Amino acid sequence: MTIYSLYIFDRHCTCVYYQDWHRTVRPKLAVEGGMLPAVYAPVYPTAHPDASHSNRNTLASSSGIVVAVNVNDDGPTTPGPAQQAYSPIAPQPPPPTSSLSFDEEAKLVYGVVLSLRNMIKKLSGKDEQFVNYETSTYKLHLYETPSGYKFVMLSDPHADSLRFVLRQIYAGPFLEYVVRNPLVEMDSRTHGIDNDYFRVSTDRLVHGLTVFQ
Repeated sequence: MTIYSLYIFDRHCTCVYYQDWHRTVRPKLAVEGGMLPAVYAPVYPTAHPDASHSNRNTLASSSGIVVAVNVNDDGPTTPGPAQQAYSPIAPQPPPPTSSLSFDEEAKLVYGVVLSLRNMIKKLSGKDEQFVNYETSTYKLHLYETPSGYKFVMLSDPHADSLRFVLRQIYAGPFLEYVVRNPLVEMDSRTHGIDNDYFRVSTDRLVHGLTVFQ
């Protein structure tokens, strides 16, 4: 089973957090004023989208090798052909980028959730809950908290229900590092809820799942 991404929306219908794992098409930079700060730094308008794919990050994450680059005070030295051909820090092409900006993508995800939830309530009654839906390419899972926060996770279409995972994220990292964190303003409408402790804890929880690939 493959988990693609996680969105968290507050009760004002705003995306306040995003994280992904096995997403092959990277989210596109959001438009100016289209998203709150402290949601997902790589797509915030003032961020540099290539920063997350820099050579230094790639080496640190994949090889763990520290590469020393010769910096001469007398001026830069031009590497020879052999150095260029075998250089471990040769620029790597960035992964494909989505055609939608991140803010538009988040609005579409929330719109789908809201529309299906309202349709189910009208057709089946108030006691019926919308928890997931499936297409040929992905499956969307929903968990809504009593305070109106919506946790949305996308996975491959063959995955079982991940509602229990969203519940664990809410009861664990979210309560510990967001709700009980005095530095995070809940429902501020000006900032998201992203912080290092919450992101690392959520990532560790997801990676620790037996169903995670």
